[in-house]
Amino acid sequence: MPRLFPSTARALPALLLAGVAVLTLSACASNRTSPRSPDYSAQSAGEAQVTLGELAARFRANPRDKATVIRYAAALRAAGQAEQAIAALEGALGAHRDDVDIRIAYAKALSAGGRFGQALNVIESAIDPAIPDWNALSVKGAILDQTGRNEEARGLYRQALLMAPEEASLYANLGLSYAMTNELAEAEAHLRRAAGMRGATSKIRQNLALVVGLQGRFEECRLLFAAELPEDQVEANLSYIRALLTQQNRWELIKGAKG
Repeated sequence: MPRLFPSTARALPALLLAGVAVLTLSACASNRTSPRSPDYSAQSAGEAQVTLGELAARFRANPRDKATVIRYAAALRAAGQAEQAIAALEGALGAHRDDVDIRIAYAKALSAGGRFGQALNVIESAIDPAIPDWNALSVKGAILDQTGRNEEARGLYRQALLMAPEEASLYANLGLSYAMTNELAEAEAHLRRAAGMRGATSKIRQNLALVVGLQGRFEECRLLFAAELPEDQVEANLSYIRALLTQQNRWELIKGAKG
């Protein structure tokens, strides 16, 4: 199975959300240098190994430094080591008990580890109803999407967009929420908007390619993937999408929609 698509036991098990750990819980569309929501998920295996080693050394030297623990936890999540990310953040909670960014990072790690109920409690404690943080709202939405509460999730993304209307990841998460309920035309519209915005990531553009492919438009899907990935990964992803459609018996639906 190609690296692009971790499974999620949802209606579209291949989805990556721009905002939660398998739905990738980095609710920020910025790159790995973002101090609040660093994202290392696009690194190659070699880059990831180097990054994780460097951040582990920094963490050992100062395990309570806020920026270090957030980056280290993000790198661990990207490497599939959610439980270690949880442990690292739990160790820092004492020194940063009321820090919103630490709580957001902790909720992401818990979600990556499949602890959705606990993650929801943590992220709710990070949201001030009077002055809600858009990043926290997006993370909560992504957690709700993973537990099937899609309409609630979409309401949170829209609320976050009132505060951060130029944030590409919010449109991407909204689009992928629709994809999770097989509303693919709506999903594509939001993902196209996200992909055209400043701050759009390769992950967002690849998810647009995924949704296009799930509608049976393979040549367009191929072109979108080819702009982001090496040829072998493009072909692997296309093969996976075809297999996914076959498993979900969606071919007849696609043919009917085209007719």
